Amino acid sequence: MKIHKLNKPINTELQNIAADKSISHRFAIFSLLTQEKNRAQNYLLAQDTLNTLEIVKNLGAKVECKGTCVDITPAHEILSPNGILDCGNSGTAMRLMMGFLAGISGFFVLSGDKYLNQRPMGRISKPLNNIGAKIYGRNEANLAPICIEGQKLKSFHYQSKIASAQIKTAMILSAFKADDVCTFSEPSLSRNHSENMLKAMKAPIKISNEGLNLEISPLKEPLKAQNIIIPNDPSSAFYLILAAIILPNSKIVIKNILLNPTRIEAYKILQKMGANLSMKITQNDFETIGEIQAQSSILHSIEVEQNIAWLVDEAPALAIAFALAKGKSRLKNAKELRVKESDRIAVMVENLRLCGIKAQEFEDGFEIIGGKVASAKIKSYGDHRIAMSFAILGLFCGMEIDDSECIKTSFPNFMEILINLGVKIDY
Repeated sequence: MKIHKLNKPINTELQNIAADKSISHRFAIFSLLTQEKNRAQNYLLAQDTLNTLEIVKNLGAKVECKGTCVDITPAHEILSPNGILDCGNSGTAMRLMMGFLAGISGFFVLSGDKYLNQRPMGRISKPLNNIGAKIYGRNEANLAPICIEGQKLKSFHYQSKIASAQIKTAMILSAFKADDVCTFSEPSLSRNHSENMLKAMKAPIKISNEGLNLEISPLKEPLKAQNIIIPNDPSSAFYLILAAIILPNSKIVIKNILLNPTRIEAYKILQKMGANLSMKITQNDFETIGEIQAQSSILHSIEVEQNIAWLVDEAPALAIAFALAKGKSRLKNAKELRVKESDRIAVMVENLRLCGIKAQEFEDGFEIIGGKVASAKIKSYGDHRIAMSFAILGLFCGMEIDDSECIKTSFPNFMEILINLGVKIDY
């Protein structure tokens, strides 16, 4: 795919972009904990979240889709499917389903595409096997395909060494099937969508120490069915906000955006870099929702080393902002970026160098010196966030991106929005 330089300003207001991926995944999986019909309006119809719906269906639930309105009615008991549960490119789906299925009677096989099957799953399989689960896979259950024989699970008191919403949610789901009360803690707060949604569903979870400590009791009865409207994804919106900031004389407003504090850290970093950007809360339901406005700005360098768990999805796009900022910027404490859809530290440095930017990788992050960017042919390595980040840079200088199909895993109408803004794209 070739993105041509956009030679005119962006001036737009958007209401419908991509629904939040994290909440869409959780809605589908958590519906299996209820007995009645669950409904989500504005469900994300992207490859990753559609795969999750298919998994839920293969586990016995009735799934009905009318546009972006999705109804899920679970079966009275989880079925043991006669085929593989395909997670596509989604680490969220695979890791959450590992926690959910570990305590369910049956035999289950989880697999994904060539990229997902190289991502580490031991961070989930090891703690689950330690409480009585039977999880098998390549490299001592660290690599998919993952096979699960559902077992009765023992209670646990687990202290995670890293802040990860996927680890946290997997352990919460396993705790619902444990033989006694469980506790979970993490060193810093990761995304808390699971806790927010499960509390609204009347799950037996107690939260303390500003969200760092959880106490989870076994489920004695089905949870309350959900009826929610899913807000737009702030991680997806970030690319469009960045586009308005880096292009001259541009302005954008995006509405119905999830403004959960664990999801807007990257926006705060842009503000610290000098971006003319504001956020306004318009609604507080099970999540905080509002709108984001931004316009053309001159960016300055920054050093980022805190709340990294809150910006792993936006880090590639932040690297683009670093490349266009004045001075030397640095991202630290971000080793987790090496085990996402790609090694995002190595891939961003490699591709930015191709664009003429001085960049250096470190074990836990990268350093980027802002400068004059040039058009280049870059490799996405099947990572949708790499592809979208360089597509936005392409609006500034033109860009050729291989394997751009991966964008559909999270933001299926991304290209359509760019085209509507006047961007010329060759396939």
